[in-house]
Amino acid sequence: MTHPTRVINGRAAHAEGVYGQKWLSLVAVIWLQSISGTNFNFPAYSSQLKKMMGISQLQLNDLAFASDTGKLLGWLSGVAALHLPLWLVLLIGVSLGLLAYGLQYLFLVVYGHNLSYALVFFLTVLAGNSICWINTVCYAAIIGSFAPKSRQVAVGLTASYQGLSANIYTDIVDVVAAHTSSIAGRRAMAYLLLNAFLPAIVAATTAPFIGDSSFYHRDDDTSGEVGGEFVVLFALTIVTGVYAVISSLRSISDQISPVYFTIGIGLLLLAPLVVPVTERVRWWSSRQHKIQVNDVVTSELHYSDDDHRIDLPEGGSGNVGDVHEISGPIPEEVGCRVMLRRLDFWLYYFVYMFGATLGMVYLNNLGQITESRGGSSRTTSSLVSMASAFGFFGRLLPSLLDYYLFSRQKLALSRPALVAVMMVPMAGSFFLLLSSSDLCLYISTAFIGICTGSITSISVSMTADLFGTKNFSVNHNVVVANIPVGSFIFGYLAAVLYRREGDGSGKCIGMECYRKSFIIWGGLCFIGTNLAMLLHARSRHLYSGRGSTGK
Repeated sequence: MTHPTRVINGRAAHAEGVYGQKWLSLVAVIWLQSISGTNFNFPAYSSQLKKMMGISQLQLNDLAFASDTGKLLGWLSGVAALHLPLWLVLLIGVSLGLLAYGLQYLFLVVYGHNLSYALVFFLTVLAGNSICWINTVCYAAIIGSFAPKSRQVAVGLTASYQGLSANIYTDIVDVVAAHTSSIAGRRAMAYLLLNAFLPAIVAATTAPFIGDSSFYHRDDDTSGEVGGEFVVLFALTIVTGVYAVISSLRSISDQISPVYFTIGIGLLLLAPLVVPVTERVRWWSSRQHKIQVNDVVTSELHYSDDDHRIDLPEGGSGNVGDVHEISGPIPEEVGCRVMLRRLDFWLYYFVYMFGATLGMVYLNNLGQITESRGGSSRTTSSLVSMASAFGFFGRLLPSLLDYYLFSRQKLALSRPALVAVMMVPMAGSFFLLLSSSDLCLYISTAFIGICTGSITSISVSMTADLFGTKNFSVNHNVVVANIPVGSFIFGYLAAVLYRREGDGSGKCIGMECYRKSFIIWGGLCFIGTNLAMLLHARSRHLYSGRGSTGK
């Protein structure tokens, strides 16, 4: 049955406007992600914080766990995103971070060490929860604005910038430390102050450009193809990542003023604006040439099994979001309660725990690991910055694979299988750490950063693939609730083993401090690899047919 040709009212003007808006929203998300990883720089000042507060290694480990504990309440941000404008959800999140880090700085630095450990623990939980609100806004804005074919590309590209957070904060702190005395103490103070105010400043700047929740499940690029805009963004992102890696290398960074590195990273973060600006110029050019709305939709829309086109029913709303591309099996929309009763969820849960969460535990303990091997605080900052830079490329890697294999070569890409591939070198890296060589420490940290970043990026799209996009904000926050659980179990075990190998004061120096922890972590990562392959076997039907879908 065919219907008379109909014109969707205002579609051309709306498509042009929203199409440019989604790229501006994407740039805003890039800026938010680049400063949202305030927990990633904790290892860079954890040793100084330990001395300032006079706490033990176990208590310090509990603070690292507290930061992850905030994710247990991350589902609150998911519920808020379903009912409130995204800009308001964003401002709530940064306000929590401002309160948490601001009070820590106020009492620990301004008034001296008069803040109780229990209150510091609570404020660290609050700070960890604030990150969930920012991430929820970023993921909701991207998933709601891009089609399934380009969604992983957009998610991975923007999420990769979160891997730069520690690098950005370290560059700024280096500027502060270079112009002050008592560097070790000043670094901890500077990190706390930046964690409080930098996200709030960036959020206030980007809030007007974040796509509202009304864009959720809407995509104005109905073709779903990955266009030239992503090519430009990929090029800029790779340049930014290479720059971050160079700035993290001590042999280079010690020879150049940190001011220049900070200015450089700032300019590279501004560079993605070229895409929305170009789209805006095209839009104004189109208006000047008076392109008619009717030119956009000139043929009737109908659905057939042969060409995969869609027939718009008579009662359709006429919104751009009503037209979607059919590409492979459509994921089932699953609510949180139903999801918790499914085996796929628990496989996914433990795959994440034995992969990305283990990597985060290692990075949280990187300061103590470096100290136990005889490294200085400057070496720790360099390692944290390097892990951040390689985590950046790790988060970007799935997007590059999606762009080349999925969009260009029309090949299906199974997310669980890709996670399994990432976990193999990660397991090997833990065993490589058994060597006392500094080179092995740097190589292992780089690989763990890459693999942790990749799994974190892949998980966003994998949650949508397995359980749908309707309840994504809540479902994904439930999945990442494994992070505080794993952080507590694996981190506490490492702290206990560390204390057993240490002297009476609880301090441990030598390779034995973390040897058993590395063996346990490597074994768990190997188990997680096998669980990921099992999840791939159970969910591969979701990816069959996607790669062969035509335009």
